[in-house]
Amino acid sequence: MKRNFGFWIIIIIGILLLVLLLLGQTLAVFNFDLAITLGLQETKREIGEVGIAFAKGFALADTLVYVPLLLIGLIGLLSKRKWGYLAMMISLGITVYWPVVHLYAIYIETEAINLDPEKYITFPITLTFLIIYGLFGMVYLYRNHAD
Repeated sequence: MKRNFGFWIIIIIGILLLVLLLLGQTLAVFNFDLAITLGLQETKREIGEVGIAFAKGFALADTLVYVPLLLIGLIGLLSKRKWGYLAMMISLGITVYWPVVHLYAIYIETEAINLDPEKYITFPITLTFLIIYGLFGMVYLYRNHAD
């Protein structure tokens, strides 16, 4: 696989995403209140008790599935391994999936989800960026993958 600008976009953003997942999701598995204090998770007031349950569920799933796949994908791409391509494609699929879930939930449940006003601006921007990154990454890897 060529290591051109597109490749490095996937790697650099992937590394940043990995760090954010470790800080926001893995930390939440072990200390959800600290993740809230750091602004990396939403409060009960914002998303309710069911929202907290789902946030904790996403945190555990991300820690057990998404983080390892992303890490393996990054390492594998950098070392030019086929398993890296496969792991990265799977993690990029997750990268598209979960922002779609959250964007839709925010817009269909305006009464149940009561985010702080600035989050109604930053979340759609951030989540849309992640969707674009995931789609770009999948298309790029598919088009540039050598069998």
